[in-house]
Amino acid sequence: MRKGQALPRRKHLLRDIRRHASVYLLLLIPFAYYVIFKYIPIWNGQIAFKDFMALDGVLGSRWVGFDNFVTFFKSFYFWELLRNTLFYSFGKLFVSVPLSIILAVVLYECIHPRLGRVVQTLAYLPHFLSWVIIYGILLVLLAPGDGIINDLIKARGGQPIDFMTNTKTFPWIVIFSDAWQTMGWSAIIFIAALIGIDPSLFEAATVEGVTAVQRVWYITLPSIKPVIVTVVLLRLGTILDAGFNQMFMLYSIPVYSVADIIDTWVYRQGLLDFQFGLATAVGLFKGFIGLILLLVTDAIMKRVSDASIIR
Repeated sequence: MRKGQALPRRKHLLRDIRRHASVYLLLLIPFAYYVIFKYIPIWNGQIAFKDFMALDGVLGSRWVGFDNFVTFFKSFYFWELLRNTLFYSFGKLFVSVPLSIILAVVLYECIHPRLGRVVQTLAYLPHFLSWVIIYGILLVLLAPGDGIINDLIKARGGQPIDFMTNTKTFPWIVIFSDAWQTMGWSAIIFIAALIGIDPSLFEAATVEGVTAVQRVWYITLPSIKPVIVTVVLLRLGTILDAGFNQMFMLYSIPVYSVADIIDTWVYRQGLLDFQFGLATAVGLFKGFIGLILLLVTDAIMKRVSDASIIR
């Protein structure tokens, strides 16, 4: 491109920027977010390969190579942490996603608009509750002394159960409380996909005399299959993020063997014991595993359903 041609284009670009200055100012907020919280930490990722000392800084800290990774892999709790993390991640995936799809289909097929709006609102509300509040709700329901469920058990002559500190019941409380909190909000994506289905497909099905169940199975679900695949792939990309906020609020020492996940272990080792290099190494490990799972799952989905988010 000649210099004489570049100048008018540059002036035209600057004029457009001034004309839409308000839009670009709004764009600065997400831009600053990604720079500060996404791209700058990439530079700090080298802490994983160093014996990081805050006074020495990132560049001044001693290089230790893969020692932090080896420390994590050889940890006595490594396999237990990995098992718990995968169990909760896949458990939440296999429970919350199907429930979200079912809720979306039920709301879409509901013939009473007012009832549908009430159910939809009630299903969305838990998303806006913090885990501190949800923990309080669980205590009201499940406390061994005066919890509502234990009161019912004792009224029928049974013995109270300490659900929150029982290694057999705690994992299911975690999975289903997460599904309760996220199900309504996750259903929004599927409801949006359902709205985009061509109504003529349902009209043709009605003419053919298909039942409501057949309509859902042969029209509704196949039509939103690409959205389902996308949601599953995105969840698999963060499969080792088992929910730190939830687990940190719900777990206690008696259930460490089934409740301690990678994130909670990193919190104790990395932040409380100031082992920042170790915490960063585990973060890189989680990201690498998530990338591998995402690529493998995407390849499988391409073969099975021709749906993919990676082109």
